[in-house]
Amino acid sequence: MPTESPLPHGLLDAEALPLYAQVAARLLDDITAGGARTGDRLPSERVLAARYDVSRVTMRSALGELATRGVIESWPARGWFLTGAGTRTSDKAPEGAPPGRSVQGFADYALRHGLSVRTRVLTSGVRPASVEEAEELRIAPGAALFEMRRLRYLDDLVVVVEHNRLPLALCSRLADTDFNHASLYATLRSATPGQFPRVADYSVEARQPTVAERELLDITDVTPVLVATQLAYNQDARPLELTVAIYRGDRYRFRASITD
Repeated sequence: MPTESPLPHGLLDAEALPLYAQVAARLLDDITAGGARTGDRLPSERVLAARYDVSRVTMRSALGELATRGVIESWPARGWFLTGAGTRTSDKAPEGAPPGRSVQGFADYALRHGLSVRTRVLTSGVRPASVEEAEELRIAPGAALFEMRRLRYLDDLVVVVEHNRLPLALCSRLADTDFNHASLYATLRSATPGQFPRVADYSVEARQPTVAERELLDITDVTPVLVATQLAYNQDARPLELTVAIYRGDRYRFRASITD
C-alpha cells in the first residue's frame, strides 16, 4: 500500500481523518503552494465544494477547521479571507496590526518597495459631517469629521492627490497630527483602541483631469487620471475612512483578484 505524504500541522494520515479534515488539509496545501497572500479572498463555498468534489456542508466544515486554526477568517456578507497564520504568505501585516488581513496604506506600500515617500498637506481640519458622509461612515449628521487633502510623492515624483475623511471619534489624534510627516494609517494603528483598516470597498474610473488637477499632478500632456474611491472598514466592521484618490494615469496600476 503506498504511503501518504505527511499532512501539515501535525495531522494524522489522511485516511484516518474525517472527510472535512481531509479537505481542509488539501485546501491548506493548495493555498500554500499557490503563493496566496494575507488578505486574499477565497473562492465561494459553492466553487470550492465543486473543486474538491464534496458537499457544501463538508466544505463549510473544512473552512471552519481552517478558521479555528487562524488560517482564514470570515467577513460577514463578503466571504472567507486568508489571515496568513500557518501559511507561507509573502505579505506581512503592518507593525502593530492584529493577525489577519489589512488594507495597505500609501506609506506602507512605499516601505515594502523601498521607495521614499513625501507628502504635502494642502488642507486639513475638523468639520461637521454632511448627511451623505454620515450615511457612508455610519455616523450622525453633523458629527465631527476629520478632513484632509494632500499630495503624495514616490521618489519625489507626484503620484496622487488624496481627499481623506474619517470620523474623529475613532481617533482623536487625527486633529493634532502633522501629516506632512506622519503616516495616516500608522496614526490610526496607534489610537486607543487601535484602528486597523481591514477591508475596503474600492472603485476606479478614468477621466480627463480638471485644470486644478493638471496643475497639482504636473500633467502637461493628454495623460488621464484614475479616480479611486475607497471606503475602508476597521477590525469591528465599522466604516473608518472615506477617501477619493486622483492618480496620474501613467504612475498608477490597479491589480485585483476576482473570485466568484
